[in-house]
Amino acid sequence: MERSGQHPLPAVPPGQPQGDHLQLLLRRSREAKNCAYCPYSRFPVGAALLTAGGEIFSGCNVENACYSLGMCAERGAIQKAISEGHTNFKAMAIASDMGDHFITPCGACRQVMREFGTDWDVYLTKGDGTYIVKRLEELLPTSFGPEDLKKV
Repeated sequence: MERSGQHPLPAVPPGQPQGDHLQLLLRRSREAKNCAYCPYSRFPVGAALLTAGGEIFSGCNVENACYSLGMCAERGAIQKAISEGHTNFKAMAIASDMGDHFITPCGACRQVMREFGTDWDVYLTKGDGTYIVKRLEELLPTSFGPEDLKKV
């Protein structure tokens, strides 16, 4: 059953995705990429976010004629998960059509991802489906987060 872009079945067990569950997360990011609305850049991106409870939320980039109002796939997936009550994440897979290079999240997306911790994996893919894994803390080292507001 699909609800609000949420795909609760089959669920991914808690912890880091492996085997078929990792392939499911990667596939969901590719499926989301196919839904991208990108008439200006023609650069589709999809993301699939794994919650601590094993649910997967997807997002795609959505462009706007007023360029600054566009939304990245990664932030779209996070906002969708937040709107369904999830704030603890384990992993995210990101897909694009980049041929020889791995897709990486923009700086704004890295900071939004950081809001929910640094201890999760980000699967960066190429157009052919190959991937590398980075910890969020590797993508945004010496970052600023909610706990820093308590240091004042």
